[in-house]
Amino acid sequence: MQIENIQAFAHKYLDNDTTGHDYWHGKRVANLAQKLFLQDYPRVSKRQLDLLLVMGYWHDTIDEKICSNPGKVTDEMKQLLEKEEFRQDEISSVLFVLNHMSFSKNLEHYFQLPMIGQYVQDADRIEALGAIGIARAFAFGGSHNQKIYDPAIKPQILKSHKQYRNHEATTVNHFYEKLFHLEQTMNTPAGRKIAHERTLYMHKFIDQFLKEWEGE
Repeated sequence: MQIENIQAFAHKYLDNDTTGHDYWHGKRVANLAQKLFLQDYPRVSKRQLDLLLVMGYWHDTIDEKICSNPGKVTDEMKQLLEKEEFRQDEISSVLFVLNHMSFSKNLEHYFQLPMIGQYVQDADRIEALGAIGIARAFAFGGSHNQKIYDPAIKPQILKSHKQYRNHEATTVNHFYEKLFHLEQTMNTPAGRKIAHERTLYMHKFIDQFLKEWEGE
């Protein structure tokens, strides 16, 4: 596999993003997914590492937040993966993971991902935590004209994809509605450890934010 071709595809569809789902987010997810996998399975094949990179770099390229024509992008993915000599079962696995790994897709029905996909999902969710997660949350909120915080708007318990996309939200509420819960959704031993550390960091940030909001 020519990693440059995988990266070029990610650049093509993610370079203009300003919501925290850009090329650099994809690169971090790809690298972190490999790191997590190697921690749990040191004896790994090159093909497994290649699949982790593909899924990591591309995981947002057909996401509804980013992509207006997922069918077109999916067709391009298939053509490139065939050119890179991936088997049809591997291509099917990549597409299944990309179509079913997001938080919103799993609110009403839990999708069991293949093992490699679980590491990519964990890496993506870890990217929503810690210092990077805080920065990305406020970038996303600002790009969607969300208020930073409003005490009159209470956090909700998210139960459906429709509610998740359409309810009245603030960026601070997003921590209570989603981000603080991601630690419990980790699939992998390596992922759980990092998620716990980053979640503690975010709790400290929100505690300090609320103190400063009140003028302390």
